[in-house]
Amino acid sequence: MALSKEQIAQRIAKEVKDGYYVNLGIGIPTLVANFVRNDISVEFQSENGILGMGPFPFEGEEDPDLINAGKQTITALPGASFFDSAMSFGMIRGQHVDLTILGAMEVSQNGDIANWKIPGKMVKGMGGAMDLVASAENIIVAMMHTNREGESKLLKECSLPLTGVKCVKKIVSNLAVLEIVDGKFHLLERAPGVSVQEIIKATEGDLIVNGTIKEMEF
Repeated sequence: MALSKEQIAQRIAKEVKDGYYVNLGIGIPTLVANFVRNDISVEFQSENGILGMGPFPFEGEEDPDLINAGKQTITALPGASFFDSAMSFGMIRGQHVDLTILGAMEVSQNGDIANWKIPGKMVKGMGGAMDLVASAENIIVAMMHTNREGESKLLKECSLPLTGVKCVKKIVSNLAVLEIVDGKFHLLERAPGVSVQEIIKATEGDLIVNGTIKEMEF
């Protein structure tokens, strides 16, 4: 059975280590803060100028002045700090972020990512994504494996305008966990109830499958 967006975020939360500074992109990545273990210390950074971002607020407890880069209301953990965009992007460009989690429309087997524009559609711009993919050394993508027509979004080459080149290290989709190594997708884990053959069929890019592929654990 394919994962929900919440389950994708829950699986990615296992990649977050104690002491990490983490940037969460718009979409599924913003859910990751809800699933990080309570026994580790993690600082979530949003490029609009907050360090120490917490989970989403409960209904009725939202503060309209406290938002993330996707304009969603958030909470701030004790000790959180607020600053301008110049300092925020100084953190990103200075490589002070340990892990960046982004959504994507397409990812290529080379590690290229397209996540900001569909030609012909109105967009607000790529925001901080360009700086994040250019500066981050550890990028995990949270995405759906296929589009609404069932076509693969894990491709030999991206067809949409690129945000970054050769930058994605790992992907957690609704079907699988994959790593990009030497220009190919490598299957690491499969969603519970999803077969390896289903993942192969849903992946247009070159996919390496070695040995028995374990089911994801949450």
